[in-house]
Amino acid sequence: VEAVLKGQRPDRVPFTAYEAMVPRCETERGLRNHGLCIVALAPSVFRRISPHVNAEHVSYEEHEVSYLRTNIRTPSGDLHSLQSLSPVGHGAWTVDYLFKGPENYRALEFMIRDEEYLPCYEQFAMAQEMMGGDGFLLVDIGGPPLHHIMEEFMGVEAFAVEWAERRDEVLRLYDLLVESRRKTYRLVAESPALAANYGGNVSPEVVGLTQFHLYYLPHYDEFADIMHHHDKVVGVHFDANTWLISDAIARSKIDYVEAFTPRPDTDMSVAEARTAWPDKVLWANFPTSVHQQPDETIEGTARQILFEAASGDRFMLGITERVPPDRWQDSLSAISRVLDNSGPLPLR
Repeated sequence: VEAVLKGQRPDRVPFTAYEAMVPRCETERGLRNHGLCIVALAPSVFRRISPHVNAEHVSYEEHEVSYLRTNIRTPSGDLHSLQSLSPVGHGAWTVDYLFKGPENYRALEFMIRDEEYLPCYEQFAMAQEMMGGDGFLLVDIGGPPLHHIMEEFMGVEAFAVEWAERRDEVLRLYDLLVESRRKTYRLVAESPALAANYGGNVSPEVVGLTQFHLYYLPHYDEFADIMHHHDKVVGVHFDANTWLISDAIARSKIDYVEAFTPRPDTDMSVAEARTAWPDKVLWANFPTSVHQQPDETIEGTARQILFEAASGDRFMLGITERVPPDRWQDSLSAISRVLDNSGPLPLR
């Protein structure tokens, strides 16, 4: 994985899986022995402090569902959000966002202005040492400022209303977040981490091409410039449809497209992605819908992906979405068998 991200050519196609997607068991150990690289979300290489904001987290259960309520108190007003926690211990869904209405803008602005960032490299270094050669630690700094407002503060529906009715207020939040996010760039670049994602989960149907050019690309490029100065690499978790924004991604300065999911789950194939982004690492996600198919179909899909990816280097195959519990062992084993015999991808 490190070789590919550094622009080198490994002796086989790397096979990766998010840590939460492969439960500890005999099959998991066998997959790792055959080269599966565990990708773990790294401990943050910086910590955020807010001297004048108080945050309180309250966990509780209701109707057999676990929730996490966050209460935030600022001198400019109080905020709260509510998340429903995954029953399998991975991820959470926001069911009530911090932003409830225009009366919350001042509190959000104060919260952003109050944020300060300090390096905390020791946690990362310790986690990296403990993991050793069994896995790769990936840093994620969060989404670009406008995406953060939509994804973390408002949700899509409220954001759409505010973008139409009170865009100046949204852009004030955006400007504050731009400055706040910039404080983290150099901290990440100077950290022990080799690679960092600049968020992801970009849906072109929601964001649109114009907004992507105006409010996403400049931040990817600014962060990438700083990372490149320190010989580090930047990627984005583009796991949705990407055809509409494929040219923009090609012109960006990011080094890798992480979690790219090919047809039949999205609107681009591996071959089309390789053509669109010939100078970027394609870190593909095996299409989730195929995990439900028989092993022979899974192996055939893996071979087709390798065939379409064959242009020498800059390719990895991963598992970035949850696989059905009754299928993950058979499916990942089938993919591994194909990769075991793949060898290096041929040069065209």
